[in-house]
Amino acid sequence: MTDLNRRQFLNTAAIGAAAAAAGGLAHAAPAPASICALPAKWEETYELVVVGSGGAGLATAVMAAQKGVKKILVLEKMGYIGGNTAISGGGFNSYDPPRQKAQNIQDSPENHAKNTMQGGDNRANPELVRTMTENSYAAVQWLESMGMKFKPDVYQIYGGLFPRCHAPFGSLGSDYIKVLKAQCDQLGIEIRRNSRVTRVIRETPLTGDVLGVEYEDAKKVKHAIRATKSTVIAAGGFGANAKMRALYDPRMLNLTTTNHTGATGDLIPLLQDIGAATTGMDFIQCNPGCPPGRKHRVIMHLIVKNFIMVDMQGKRFVAEDERRDVIRDAILSLPKQTAFSLIDQNGFDETNPGHQKGIEKGFETGDAWKADTIEELAKKINVEPAVLRKTIDDFNAGVDAQKDALGKAPGQLRKIERAPFYAAYAGMSVHHTMGGIVINTKTQVIDRRGEIIPKLHAVGEITGGIHGTNRLGGNAICDIFTFGRLTGMYVAEGI
Repeated sequence: MTDLNRRQFLNTAAIGAAAAAAGGLAHAAPAPASICALPAKWEETYELVVVGSGGAGLATAVMAAQKGVKKILVLEKMGYIGGNTAISGGGFNSYDPPRQKAQNIQDSPENHAKNTMQGGDNRANPELVRTMTENSYAAVQWLESMGMKFKPDVYQIYGGLFPRCHAPFGSLGSDYIKVLKAQCDQLGIEIRRNSRVTRVIRETPLTGDVLGVEYEDAKKVKHAIRATKSTVIAAGGFGANAKMRALYDPRMLNLTTTNHTGATGDLIPLLQDIGAATTGMDFIQCNPGCPPGRKHRVIMHLIVKNFIMVDMQGKRFVAEDERRDVIRDAILSLPKQTAFSLIDQNGFDETNPGHQKGIEKGFETGDAWKADTIEELAKKINVEPAVLRKTIDDFNAGVDAQKDALGKAPGQLRKIERAPFYAAYAGMSVHHTMGGIVINTKTQVIDRRGEIIPKLHAVGEITGGIHGTNRLGGNAICDIFTFGRLTGMYVAEGI
């Protein structure tokens, strides 16, 4: 047996033994020898290799470059950059002393952490949560220093539980990507599209440093890239992977998704192959989106004070400021697992331009409707006009009394009264996967024995432990930019 074959044999045996010892992995098959083999040749060498060009990946790369890392490569498997960040609503939760003081809102990192822990049933890692909430405002300021613009007031986003959400001034989450891409260009950060990572390469499968990655280009040719400082995995979650979703929660198999098509969790098993631990993989969040069989998602629910939800009979069934998992389960329990979101012209005016265009497209696709009266709107959505009229009248009376029948908080009550009126389908779509790779507060990846995997970081939705069972609205953007900024700093420091 040659030295190389002997090493591969021993390494493969080590993976099989570790799998048998780990809880729930007793029946895992031994890893193929290709996982264990070092490349015959490193084609290129960079100080930092980042996998994924969404908000987390670009933030990491930009901050690392700003802190002195000289040679950085971002690998993106899709033909476009931005990931889920680019198509998100872009709401960024953070305490913000100037904005919140001007609105008479009392907030703090501690309050944000408390909301996050309680909103996730205290299943999040408290240290990760504190790290996020204590550093979030610095991330807001950092983004603003590069040209990111937010609206002057914070608001309570859908499922956010508190008014601390920052709305991009322009349109959607794509605003962040435009700002960061411009920084990448200025700083000489290379972004390689159509580059699907097929292996994360470690000295041995379960020990030693991570050395770099192997990726496959558009022509299916594989390339080995060395990373001398760190490899950072920011490849997103698995919301668009129905098979993987159903592996952890069978209810998720046939649902639509709000995610871009590349959010398939490809890097999670690759990291597991080199020993990375995972947590909370069955914590999967849904948001109002396309009902089964529909294709166009209309978003009218992001600003809690502006919308109500009604079932197919035209009656409210849940407080709209509830946790996202509460609203998910309420909609999934409806006979057709479908509801309607309703706003008036005030709500439409405060919807960001990108989502306004989505509503208008919904008029064409049959997913949204507009009418001058509530009764006319009821007819368009095939609801009894008298029932919907009573629902609106009762809700508005509750606004006047500052006491909502379903318990919506007084600060989130606003009348549905200014014509024209709008409605859109609100089914349930898979939105966010809270589970993923285990990290510490420095975003270093942790293995199945609780040890750090050297020279490997993970950031963004691919990670687990930050949100617990349920992510607060606005906390995903907070997560990716807060930890992305910190990761770039850690890499520059050699951590």
